Amino acid sequence: MPNVLRHLALLLTLTFVLVSCSERVGSEKGARIITLGDSLLASNVGEKRSVSNMLEAELGVPVLDRSVVGAQMHYMLPISGALGMSIPKQFVPGPWEWVILNGGGNDLWLGCGCLLCTGTMERLISADGKKGEIPKLVRRIRATNARVIYVGYLRSPGFGSPIDHCKSLGDRMEARIAQMASADEGVTFLSLEDLVPYGDKSYHSADRIHPSVKGSAAVGRRVADIIRKGGL
Repeated sequence: MPNVLRHLALLLTLTFVLVSCSERVGSEKGARIITLGDSLLASNVGEKRSVSNMLEAELGVPVLDRSVVGAQMHYMLPISGALGMSIPKQFVPGPWEWVILNGGGNDLWLGCGCLLCTGTMERLISADGKKGEIPKLVRRIRATNARVIYVGYLRSPGFGSPIDHCKSLGDRMEARIAQMASADEGVTFLSLEDLVPYGDKSYHSADRIHPSVKGSAAVGRRVADIIRKGGL
């Protein structure tokens, strides 16, 4: 069953990619914040209530949203990768003071098939947080002097989720990301482990994977708080 779910998710991803990868929020000049990543950040953009929309409302500044539903850190197909399915390719040069980033979950869920997870994890980020696709992208961003907020994933509300079997692996990945962030004062890891109260389904959409409008708003507020403290 997990394999069937992964194939269905991939089909949905390919269906929505051309819609999802456009520069939807804050494409006007003057944006100093950019968001890169997958559906954690891209969800609810159709209703203009994504994490980026919340950031604009909270901070009163434009935000350029480049996140794409289904995007991965390690993505080999060239055309759809250039359109945003590759998270590293979402990053574009600009006057960014803050880069809001997430990713890695789709690599583990869609990419390793529950069989090659150790290799996939190492390709994403090593135990010391120094090697892999994630540190490589963060270093590229930090070379521009932009500060990075790496956002973790929502946890299951306790009612079962198609990705519950990946929980321990996701926890390990986030521990490694936190390790990476601890070595650079310009990088902040924002864990969402405590965001969803046990038994509360209101932070998730009906699939119990992606954030609801309430979930996106809650994530956006936490990101905005970090930016306020850091300055813009």
